[in-house]
Amino acid sequence: MDRLAIAEVRLTPVLVADPPLLNTQGVHQPYTPRLIVEVVTRGGVTGLGETYGDTAYLDLARPLADALVGRTVTDLNALPALAARVCGDPPAATGADAVDAGGLRGVRTADKLRLSVLSGFEVACLDAWGRATGLPVHALLGGKVRDRVAYGAYLFYRWQAHPAGRGESDDWGAALDPSGIVAQARRFADRYGFTSFKLKGGVFPPAQEIAAIRALAAAFPGRTLRLDPNGAWSVPTSLQVAHELRDVLEYLEDPASGTARMAEVAAGTPLPLATNMCVTTFEEIPEAFARGAVQVVLCDHHYWGGLRATRELAAVCRTFGIGLAMHSNTHLGISLAAMTHVAATVPHLDHACDTHYPWQTEDVLTERLAFRDGRLDVGDAPGLGVDLDRDRLAALHRRWREDDGTYRSRDDAAAMRVAEPGWVAPAVPRW
Repeated sequence: MDRLAIAEVRLTPVLVADPPLLNTQGVHQPYTPRLIVEVVTRGGVTGLGETYGDTAYLDLARPLADALVGRTVTDLNALPALAARVCGDPPAATGADAVDAGGLRGVRTADKLRLSVLSGFEVACLDAWGRATGLPVHALLGGKVRDRVAYGAYLFYRWQAHPAGRGESDDWGAALDPSGIVAQARRFADRYGFTSFKLKGGVFPPAQEIAAIRALAAAFPGRTLRLDPNGAWSVPTSLQVAHELRDVLEYLEDPASGTARMAEVAAGTPLPLATNMCVTTFEEIPEAFARGAVQVVLCDHHYWGGLRATRELAAVCRTFGIGLAMHSNTHLGISLAAMTHVAATVPHLDHACDTHYPWQTEDVLTERLAFRDGRLDVGDAPGLGVDLDRDRLAALHRRWREDDGTYRSRDDAAAMRVAEPGWVAPAVPRW
């Protein structure tokens, strides 16, 4: 087992170009922080992981990296206790910061921060373990139950470019009305073969977003559609939208904020409600399930503390008859590979997974992962099956080093203030 002992842990924060995608908090910043984790074993194998790179996460990652040296990559059950011991408790967000804009995941707590950091290390250990033994990560998780994982198009209202000449340019163009959203969806369908479409809402008054969904339904008859306003609506507004779109939506995601409001909405509509905001930890499950607040949980290995915890969540959902989907935030190819491996092992994955990956023009891999017919193949190469491009990693890390702190912690409201001085992230419910 000495060859599986950890000799070194490298942490490389990077800034990755992000398009001007809109949400209820504001707009994505021109660059988003991610953290690349490398776990190097005494046997000379390097495993890769990825998670959020905001300053609050980095502050927890550094002591955990130090504490891992000398342990084995197989000692995964000890990781949560180790993280709790060495990371300490960062201050939980309060007031205007109570919603974690980096993931729009509800109230940010010390436990959620620690689990998100832990996830990157767990994935890196699994990758190293798999590379050392010749096994794919999905085999270490018990084996795959599908050879391909379905993903869906993540549609956003967006500007053509970041204001004030910031950021990197792309050729997508603006999407600020139903026709713009439909054009965006067509490009996703043509380029990647996606047959499922999710619109990030909470940006415009509900009537405008209803019109966009109706336009998508007309343009893509029979395709699965979802709408996610990130808790921006009141209970009455949520019920109105659910009623008007009940015949075209697969589910309505987080229309209202918090378990109590979601339970009220669920009691008033047969349309399934999904969440990645009011259920993001195991402690939040009992109340939400008991009150019937959600019918679909969007798992996310970054939120839940890794791939193995994601499988535990899937088992709990299956026990209670709750559907399972997969959430996405701005991520690179390491995270997408990890998402695909765990998704391949979960029998009860009822819906196409979310992914931001097609929006990301930059990566740290030698080869981008390629969608085919809206799916990713589940490979059998050792570990995650992806390789690091060290030149690209160095370039994105150099961008992080040269940043004056503007982009080292994601803040969608601050990005919006560049275009609209005085903008404050709206309180919920917004409508």
